Amino acid sequence: MSVVREESPLALTRRARRMYRTLHERYPYAHCELDFDSPLQLLVATVLSAQTTDVTVNKVTPTLFARWPTAADLAGADRTEMEEVLRPTGFFRAKTNSVIKLGIALVEDHDGEVPPRLKDLVKLPGVGRKTANVVLGNAFGVPGITVDTHFGRLARRMGWTEEEDPVKVEHAVGELVPRRDWTMLSHVLIFHGRRTCHARRPACGACPVAQWCPSYGIGETDPDKAAKLLKYELAPGVLTPAAQPATEDS
Repeated sequence: MSVVREESPLALTRRARRMYRTLHERYPYAHCELDFDSPLQLLVATVLSAQTTDVTVNKVTPTLFARWPTAADLAGADRTEMEEVLRPTGFFRAKTNSVIKLGIALVEDHDGEVPPRLKDLVKLPGVGRKTANVVLGNAFGVPGITVDTHFGRLARRMGWTEEEDPVKVEHAVGELVPRRDWTMLSHVLIFHGRRTCHARRPACGACPVAQWCPSYGIGETDPDKAAKLLKYELAPGVLTPAAQPATEDS
C-alpha cells in the first residue's frame, strides 16, 4: 500500500528519522536473524532464505557447512547429497544448483573468498542487491539497505516512498537516513514488519510510531486487541503474552 502524504522533503526526512529512532528504541537488539560465522556462510544462508523462513534456514545450515565448509567444497558437492540437506527449505533442487554455482564462481573469480564490494557480489550467481547488502552490512560492516518484502511494505505504509521497485525504494530511503544507520535501519524495519506491522493485520494500536504514520488505522487500533497481535520480544528473552515465532509471511 502506497500512502500519499503532502509534506516537504525536509519534513519527510525529519519524520523518517524520528520514526527510525523510535523503532530502534523498541528493537535495540534487532539483528540479522540468519546464523553465520563467516561471510561465506551468510552469503549462502541468504541465498537459501528465499521463499522460506530464517528459522528453517538456520536448521539446515549447520549440516550444510559441516559437510561443505569452503567455497571449493560447495563447488564440488554431490548434487543429490546436497539436495537432501536442503530439502526442508523448499525449491531444494534450484537452491542446490544456486549454491554449487555460487561456490564455482567464488573459486574461479575470487580465490574462494566472498568479495566485500557490491559490484562484485551482484555478479555472483543468484545474488541480487538485497542479498549483497545483507552480506555487506552484517559480514563486512559496510552500510547497506536490505529491501525485502517487509522493508518495502513498511517504507510505503509509513509514507517514506511510493516506489515499488526494490532498488528505487533502497535509493529513496537512503536519502532520508544517514548512511551509517542503513544496516540497523534494515534490521529494525524488518523486525517491526515481522512482529507488529504485519502484512494482513497490522497492530496499529500497539505501534510505537503510530502518531507519525499516515497509514494508522488500516489495522487494529484498539490497544488491547492490537497487543494480542504482537509477535515480538520487548527485550531479549522477555516475550509478550501473545508472542509467537515470527515467520516470513507475517
